Amino acid sequence: MTQTMSCRGPDASGTWLDHRAALGHRRLAVIDLPGGAQPMTGPTPDGDVTMVYSGEAYDFTDLREELRAAGHRFDTDSDTEVVLHGYLERGDALVDRLNGMYASAIWDARTERLVMIRDRMGVEPSYYHPTDDGVVFGSEPKAILANPLVPPVVGAYGLRELFSFLKSPGVAVWEGMAEARPGEIITLDRKGLHRRTYWRLRPEPHTDRTEQTVAQVRELLDDIVKRQLVADVPRCTLLSGGPDSSALTALAALHLAPAGGEGPQLRRGLLRPGEALPGDGRLADPGHPLCARRRGAPGQRAPGHRPGRRRALCARRAAGRSRRPGPPVGIGDRDNSLYLLFSAVRRHSTVALSGESADEVFGGYPWFHDERREADTFPWTAGDPR
Repeated sequence: MTQTMSCRGPDASGTWLDHRAALGHRRLAVIDLPGGAQPMTGPTPDGDVTMVYSGEAYDFTDLREELRAAGHRFDTDSDTEVVLHGYLERGDALVDRLNGMYASAIWDARTERLVMIRDRMGVEPSYYHPTDDGVVFGSEPKAILANPLVPPVVGAYGLRELFSFLKSPGVAVWEGMAEARPGEIITLDRKGLHRRTYWRLRPEPHTDRTEQTVAQVRELLDDIVKRQLVADVPRCTLLSGGPDSSALTALAALHLAPAGGEGPQLRRGLLRPGEALPGDGRLADPGHPLCARRRGAPGQRAPGHRPGRRRALCARRAAGRSRRPGPPVGIGDRDNSLYLLFSAVRRHSTVALSGESADEVFGGYPWFHDERREADTFPWTAGDPR
């Protein structure tokens, strides 16, 4: 099961076995490279608590100081150990304190209880498949399907998801398998499987003036970029040329320059062959002030765009060998383009900041501004009126 996810965690692997549970982990080392090995166990007088964890807790340094004040001692500088001790201190209430993207599974031997947590926005993937006497889980369906307890069956509902360009929350393509929903905590004990939503996004009227809105968005973006730059590995930004990735690049450079560090590496690549740069194209030029070349951020064009037929075929075969992809996304060249792009990025950087989801949050898609499509929910778009 862990071997199927070697591409997600190329740096290390580990397994842990107990009478009632087995945990496996593949690691992509970002913080405390030597000290963050998993599965990680926290001993207590009443039994051990063991955790596997994917992602990052961006406020882990603040949480660590709070836990130290409460008497906890730490052997590493990793955020994984902080999350583990956070559970030891707060139990399930830890979810109310975390700020980040994460999916974790915690086996609490004190109560023979499994706790699976997914972050608020569902950035980190998490899937599970109940069995007659427990549950099989993993970051991706392919890990679950590697277990002989899970039959690889796709039914009519799964086919609908595959061929109708849908992505229903909580639904996996394979029968019997489910996706943990964003902001959900799933527990398994002797009474069965239990699901609870600990956070959800609620639509509310926006009453702030333009100036207040701009200031708050700037403050939030500034804080997000600062927290996500915390890493012990090379960092970069994915610069497509739009205002979102350009703004993130500029903010990253502002945070890194005062510390005496070099500005982030810039990687420029297009998603699909023939796709034009937005605007006048100048924002994609690393020499543009917004891209902060003057702050020491060199730019490179990644070969993810315009892949030739031979290169695309090689990418498809390589992707099949190394990552055994799950269901197709339905857009023919996207898998190949992204595989080529990130293969090139990975040769230089481990962490990449991008403008992902900016179109959803800020209404960047053209159909968000179509008067025929209106709704009182978030996002502010309804189904196709046809």
